[in-house]
Amino acid sequence: MNLKLLLFLVPAIVFGDDLKTLLDVASSSNKLLISKTLIERSRAKNVEAANSAYFPTVDVGGYYKRDDEPSPFQAGDTFSAFAKVGVDLYDGGKASHTIKEREALRKASNYDASSYSKSLQLRIVEDFFGLKSAEAILGALSEADAQLLAELQRVKKFYEVGSATQDEIERLEAAYENNKYAMSATRYQISFLKKSLSLKVGSKVSDLDPSSLKEPVALERELSDEILKLQANASSLDFAAKALDSNYSPSLRLEDVYSVYGYSRKDPKVTPVNNQNELMLTLNMRLFDMGAISKRQESLFLEKEALLREIEQFEEEQKSEVELALLKIETVKAQIASAKSSLDSSSGAYETIMKKYSVGYVDYVTYLDSLTVKTQAKAQYETALNNLQIAYATYYHHTNKDIKDFIK
Repeated sequence: MNLKLLLFLVPAIVFGDDLKTLLDVASSSNKLLISKTLIERSRAKNVEAANSAYFPTVDVGGYYKRDDEPSPFQAGDTFSAFAKVGVDLYDGGKASHTIKEREALRKASNYDASSYSKSLQLRIVEDFFGLKSAEAILGALSEADAQLLAELQRVKKFYEVGSATQDEIERLEAAYENNKYAMSATRYQISFLKKSLSLKVGSKVSDLDPSSLKEPVALERELSDEILKLQANASSLDFAAKALDSNYSPSLRLEDVYSVYGYSRKDPKVTPVNNQNELMLTLNMRLFDMGAISKRQESLFLEKEALLREIEQFEEEQKSEVELALLKIETVKAQIASAKSSLDSSSGAYETIMKKYSVGYVDYVTYLDSLTVKTQAKAQYETALNNLQIAYATYYHHTNKDIKDFIK
């Protein structure tokens, strides 16, 4: 197979990849992230276009004029071609402020792409470990399914020889079918999470390899990219307002036009001009506009003020979210300790009750209860372990860190 074609096909399906691989694939395959990156590139081109304002402009053109009844001293047909070079000598600072405005907008779009990328990483982590939890729950239910089926078959044999009751069989069958129902619901959840994860990654996801995050140490909180984006947008409004000020300053432009002419049906008594060089210096200044520019500036200042209030709110929210993320980590750690203790106790109790049940010392109700408790404890413990990984990722996200940098 052609090497280029192979490289093109490889990202299409992701089999048995770990969390870091999924995040890497998402960074180049998620369509919304690609869209935001393209917007940032578009705004970079706008900056380049604004920088061109400092360079001279060169225009060429021409015209043809025909008079059916030419007057004396005037040719019937006139042809002309010209070249014009012009440069702005002074524009009141409009070009420089326009460049700064567009650069601020470029930075804003860059922060927007970065913010989305980091949010996407967190959502992928949530789906990844949510999927791991669902798979752990399915594993616990499958284990219980095998145990219930074996016990049901055993009791049916006892029933055939009169050593078990119909009630006992029906109770076990009900527990078996309920477990099947839970397994079916869990399989759907796994399928749902895989679809959700595949959409975020931008590639099909199948099996997942084990992954984990480093336990956070004290990290300095950085302003979120969302806040930095708003700050850049606020700066762009400042520069836009300053660019408007240039309309009240004089502007000075120098132009040089060189033209050549050709004629037909001309008056033989007249020798027309065959070429001409014209130098023009233009001064322009706005004296009155009914307050249009100042009102536009007021509008921009109000927009900036609105963004500053939004920034203040986001800063308070980010600080609170970091505190809650740390609290969540401690809470989940406590839950893991409790879940581990519960799993150890329920596993030991199940083994004891199973032995007693097999020889008739306890009834099937006690057996089923112990099996249910053990199954739930196992699922709860595995879920708590995965929730801790999500809590770590949430903390990294709210301190504005790249989650990929903290994967083991």
